[in-house]
Amino acid sequence: MRHRESRLSRSISTTRSTMLGSMMDVPMNVIQIIERASRHHGSTEIVSARSHGEEAHRYTYAEAYQRVCQLGKALRALGLEPGDRVGTLAWNSHAHLEVYYATAGLGLVCHTLNPRFSAVDLEWIINHAEDQVLIVDIDFLPLVKDLLPRLETIRQVIVIDSQLAPAADRIPDALDYEALLATESSSSPDWATVDEHQPCGLCYTSGTTGMPKGVTYTHRSTTLHAYASSLPDSFALSAQDAVMPIVPMFHVNAWGLPYSLPLVGAKIVLPGRALDGESLFQLMEAEQVTMAAGVPTVWLGILEHLNQKSRTFSSLKRTVIGGSAAPESMIRTIESTHKVSVVHAWGMTEISPTGAVNTPTRALRQTDEELSLSLKKKQGRAIPGIDIRIEKADGTTLPWDGSSPGHLLVRGPWVVQQYTGGVVGARSDGWFDTGDIATVDTQGFIHIVDRSKDVIKSGGEWISSIALESTACEHPGVFEAAVIGLPHPKWMERPLLICVPRPNSSLSPRELRDFLAERLPKWWLPDAIELVDSLPHGATGKLLKTELRQQFSHYSLAPADNERTAGGVL
Repeated sequence: MRHRESRLSRSISTTRSTMLGSMMDVPMNVIQIIERASRHHGSTEIVSARSHGEEAHRYTYAEAYQRVCQLGKALRALGLEPGDRVGTLAWNSHAHLEVYYATAGLGLVCHTLNPRFSAVDLEWIINHAEDQVLIVDIDFLPLVKDLLPRLETIRQVIVIDSQLAPAADRIPDALDYEALLATESSSSPDWATVDEHQPCGLCYTSGTTGMPKGVTYTHRSTTLHAYASSLPDSFALSAQDAVMPIVPMFHVNAWGLPYSLPLVGAKIVLPGRALDGESLFQLMEAEQVTMAAGVPTVWLGILEHLNQKSRTFSSLKRTVIGGSAAPESMIRTIESTHKVSVVHAWGMTEISPTGAVNTPTRALRQTDEELSLSLKKKQGRAIPGIDIRIEKADGTTLPWDGSSPGHLLVRGPWVVQQYTGGVVGARSDGWFDTGDIATVDTQGFIHIVDRSKDVIKSGGEWISSIALESTACEHPGVFEAAVIGLPHPKWMERPLLICVPRPNSSLSPRELRDFLAERLPKWWLPDAIELVDSLPHGATGKLLKTELRQQFSHYSLAPADNERTAGGVL
């Protein structure tokens, strides 16, 4: 009886739906993005800096799509089938962009590999992903040549600009990228018909807390992320823009910009391998870039160059900064000195990667400069499609009051459900724990207090390493700063501040501590300050606090040490 009722219910539901009408069920496919760009923005340029001194490569969306078609046919001729993984070890370039779309059109999976990972991690990742083909920039040939004997599934290597590679680096039987394209016509191939829930991209986390984990992006998640991240209150992208993705395409798909920029028809300026401040600034000026996106360490280099040469931007209107929190001093310099708007953003590999963007509301635009600056330090509001919540360790939901820190959880159509290989991603209740400690204010602005593994637990209270680092960077003699928590016999943990002084600076630990004492609660002040020549950074440009903890693992913060100044200890 229950079965008959169920059939009747479905019949009534179908009848009602037919009477009301319906919308087309057209699956989302990433190849549609570049197809549309070629039709509607066919004359818009994609500019790609060359890696070895030649003039920049320059062509249009229409020409790019023709080459995507050629590459698609060539990859199909190699015997690749839907679902196969194509690994890339490449800079931000037009060829890398072509691989993104040709693989998607064939139903393949573009697996962007981070060349800054260790050889051990890369070997494990490539074998774990079961990559079939590697497409490689010549700079990474020595790395690939060393790895190849241990790569279990790679059956073909394709080299970009192979003719420029030194003879010693060349790989026998590798194919030249341009020669491969030349074997095919530029007519549109019969692209694969794929379900929008099928994978099109793959990226592995940096593995700072264990082995790297693979995050698979689908055609649906990638397309929705491109739409949402382009919105006015997200990255505010349009066909009027010329955008430089400085964030690497091998790092969470350059924050999705290779998809969102063709979606809106913006001019794309790809910097290649030269990521020093001078090279980036010159390219921005030459191509009249209006928006650029990169991590704080990149902007440190650019600002240092501008300061040394007494230069400023002529076309740049805004910059998106993510990956880690931008120090207040950096935001102030970019906005006040160079008249460029800073947009903070937050995300992670598991969120495709954009989760929140700090675009001010109409009311906040009318606030005074100092209040505006304090708000800009926050990571922003969740972009449409992303839901957020803040929890205590016991799962109790915390209020959005701007002062109650807790674990930041997210959910949405481009948030990981399950890692590659079946490893659990989201919780059983549908929420993903980001590993960040954050507050959310009454208007929904997220402020990342710290990573849960980096927050310093002192005497039952939390000290934000991010806030301490940011305040230290406000001192004119500090170039970069990192804070780690070390064991303390009384307070459980106390902060150690490690700083890189600016060139020719006479910075002393005592001077810096006095500076911090004027700006921070007394119990936040670091128990010790060390001045070093450099700080370790990981494959994505983030500070490697794991290395710092190891380096200073035998460092003592016993109370007796706090009274002496030798070796930088206060």
